[in-house]
Amino acid sequence: MNDHLKNKVIIVTGAASGFGRLVSQKAAARGARLVCADVNGEELSSTVEMIAANQGSVVGQVTDVTDLAAFNSLARTAMEKFGCIDVLVNNAGIMPLGFFSDHARAAVAWDRCIDVNIKGVLHGILAVHDQMIAQGRGHIVNLSSIYGNFPVAGAAVYGATKAAVNFLSESLRVESQGKIKVTTIRPTGVPLTGLGSGVVNPVAIVGILGQNAGEYLPEMQAFAAGTLPREKTDPESPQYAALHPEFLADQILYAIDQPWGVSIGDITVRATGDRYIL
Repeated sequence: MNDHLKNKVIIVTGAASGFGRLVSQKAAARGARLVCADVNGEELSSTVEMIAANQGSVVGQVTDVTDLAAFNSLARTAMEKFGCIDVLVNNAGIMPLGFFSDHARAAVAWDRCIDVNIKGVLHGILAVHDQMIAQGRGHIVNLSSIYGNFPVAGAAVYGATKAAVNFLSESLRVESQGKIKVTTIRPTGVPLTGLGSGVVNPVAIVGILGQNAGEYLPEMQAFAAGTLPREKTDPESPQYAALHPEFLADQILYAIDQPWGVSIGDITVRATGDRYIL
């Protein structure tokens, strides 16, 4: 097994829940030193306490990623606490799916989505860039989505923000080759992360399902009720229908757990039997 996580200083945004919390916990358990950030101070404290209770090395700081000054402060905290910044995981994001016809109730959420999903990633890059260049090495992991692969109905704004993440990532990779590694993570649907709580119009998920919409909705209702057949809940089955967040977190760590000279550029992780067409 590779052991390139131990002692790395890793900043994780959106660390109060979902992927961010899982990645933080798993990285700390492997000996990484964590700087956890989130706008939700109460849940962020819970993440920090969980890691500390297992003898993990961690510091938490409430951070609004849409505020560049706040992100710069987070980077300074990492330097003051640990003396370097090896990895930034730009995980914070929201998913307010909705059709253009939903604009009256979606406009505020869409503005926030643009601020968090685009500006938040950009601010993270800016906050750590100079330090990583000065170190001669660093790694930025940006959370995108399969929604960024192609425009579909119901995801115009969210998909556009994730396409922007793809562009930012590739531009950074080209500009910083030889010093900063860049990884783009494109999750498919992962029901248990809580990301779906920001959806404005639940019907808007139809764009990512296409011809599979009629099968998907009953499956997810059964999943929520705990009645989905075993072969669709078993990750050892090719019919596995709903990816557990742990599997995506493991792949994020896989991308980080490489020699400095090896860069995993792009990862999409799917449940084999999911219904997403992108």
